[in-house]
Amino acid sequence: MFVNLVRFPALVEGREAAFVEWFEHSNTVYREFPGFVLRRLLRAADGSYAAVVEHESEATFMAMHTSPERQRMWDEVEPLLEGLPEPAFFDVVDEALPEACTLQARS
Repeated sequence: MFVNLVRFPALVEGREAAFVEWFEHSNTVYREFPGFVLRRLLRAADGSYAAVVEHESEATFMAMHTSPERQRMWDEVEPLLEGLPEPAFFDVVDEALPEACTLQARS
């Protein structure tokens, strides 16, 4: 499993609702890509936003990330942001699943 954690910059004043709407819409686009697992928008106590994106592999994530659809989504959100998002990339090493309530090692 490949995970991208993205911290979004401050939003243009008054554009929070548009940003959340964009995120909801972009989910409908991104979920159609092979290898997509999940995508969540998080809001911190200070009002800043981050996202968690999970894909089956780095290859499926990069296929989505370099697609024309992703560029179109970026073109829509860029005017709502005060700067550039800060991504960080991870491979899942271990996880706890609610159904099993046990830790499962990943290779």
